[in-house]
Amino acid sequence: MNAKTSIASMTGFSRTHGQAGPVSWIWELRSVNGKGLDIKLRLPGGLDALEFPLRDLAARRLKRGNVSGTLTLKRDAVSGIMPDLAVLERVKELAIDLADNIPGALPPRAELLLGLPGVMRSVSAQDDTEAEQAVLATAVQAGFTGALVQLVEARAGEGARLAGIAAALLGEIEALHAAAAVEAATQPALHKARLTAQLAEILGATPALPEERIAQEIALLATKSDVREELDRLHAHIGAARALLAEGTGIGRKLDFLMQEFNREANTLCSKSASLALTSIGLSLKAAIEQLREQVQNIE
Repeated sequence: MNAKTSIASMTGFSRTHGQAGPVSWIWELRSVNGKGLDIKLRLPGGLDALEFPLRDLAARRLKRGNVSGTLTLKRDAVSGIMPDLAVLERVKELAIDLADNIPGALPPRAELLLGLPGVMRSVSAQDDTEAEQAVLATAVQAGFTGALVQLVEARAGEGARLAGIAAALLGEIEALHAAAAVEAATQPALHKARLTAQLAEILGATPALPEERIAQEIALLATKSDVREELDRLHAHIGAARALLAEGTGIGRKLDFLMQEFNREANTLCSKSASLALTSIGLSLKAAIEQLREQVQNIE
């Protein structure tokens, strides 16, 4: 997909895994909607220094969304055990001193000493060397990069789906706009008939108002209820939205703002309507615009 026309969603998930010596690792990245870019990483102890470089890497690839990343480490099964010589020596001294002070007590037995807590420990439980830590850090950094690439691809795939939905909804809004324009052309005649009927009811048997005065009132009412400006602006907004969809990259905020303008015109159209038909079209417009707004809020 061409980078200039690609639309990305803010929703996505990715997972990578691998092995670094005796340690296996798993990266999971999730992203959801957000007003800006918020990146939160959970790293095991000893790898905290990687947080800022990884956050910076993510910030270069993503523009918006709440992104969370979790790194899980698991050490392989214990390959052997060995005594902690310092602990063993201390325990032996204490056991001998105790046996010397108890009449008839036997000297401490080796297998009993080795069975005491803390004397024996697994080989893999010892602290990793600096070289092992460096290998692990390099591996999880590469794993994060891979997970980030997958996340970007997932968001792009979801973005393509959103673009299709948005284009279809814009087509629906455009059709409703055309129907509203046709119906709006009947508004002046409807206003004239309604005003004339109201005047006849109010005046009753009294002399009718001059035709010129009635025409003035109708003109004033027609001006107040004219929806041509709203329809013109709505038409312009539809064109602007299509242009943004064609532009693709980083359009979420602009589209979100444009949806407010769409809503404003639809609301005014309904408030100025003089017919049930135009009101019905206006309500359908509001429903389609709301559906489009919900989709737009997922776009980066």
